[in-house]
Amino acid sequence: MDPLAVPRIDTSANARTLASQAQELLRADILSGHLAPGQRLRTKDLQARYGLGLSPLRESLQRLSAEGMVVNDEQRGFAVASVSVEELQDLTLARASLESIMLPMAIAQGTADWEAEIVAAFHRLSRTPLPVDTAAVGDARQWELRHRAFHHAMVAGCGSPWLLRLHAQLVDQSERYRKIRILHHQEQGAQVRDVNAEHQALMDAVLRRDAAQATELMTRHLRATSEATIALMQAAPSPQESTP
Repeated sequence: MDPLAVPRIDTSANARTLASQAQELLRADILSGHLAPGQRLRTKDLQARYGLGLSPLRESLQRLSAEGMVVNDEQRGFAVASVSVEELQDLTLARASLESIMLPMAIAQGTADWEAEIVAAFHRLSRTPLPVDTAAVGDARQWELRHRAFHHAMVAGCGSPWLLRLHAQLVDQSERYRKIRILHHQEQGAQVRDVNAEHQALMDAVLRRDAAQATELMTRHLRATSEATIALMQAAPSPQESTP
């Protein structure tokens, strides 16, 4: 690992703060694909990469294990959680079910400020092009951040902190899979979709306060992305775990 590839942690902070910083940096590396599915997380490498001690690093790994981002094998230690078609299908079902609850709540309770946030988030997203090749990790991350902000804006008016926490966790897991789709969307044989048009139609339904139509479009949008990603996963070799 290249220790200069990420910001160094402020080692003057207390242990809990150090663990929180490490957790966020590790999560970012996992979601970006820098730490690949199945990759072993050797503490020596991570200490060099993030510039921290063993104790806060282990705490951060335990926290990410509880989130499902990392797995802990007693024999082999920590590793990035693997990806699978079955998990993606289950994840899509869970997210679509949750958003089918949250979106009607947001439509019923959302204010004019909530509507304005949706419009602004859509404008930023629609002006952000998808990356043109698999090397454009930074472009993919920028698109992903704005895509996430758009989807969050729509459900943010639901008024339930617990639902929003659960939604954020599902989005984190979805992001690991969506990276596959984003970085390979122009490959030969990949399904071509007008994602901006899907987002536009979804936003229009939300602003009309048409809960039934918005929920249907949202579910269709999530499933289409899942199906396209599954097709790419099945066409490519499974990610290999890093060798010891």
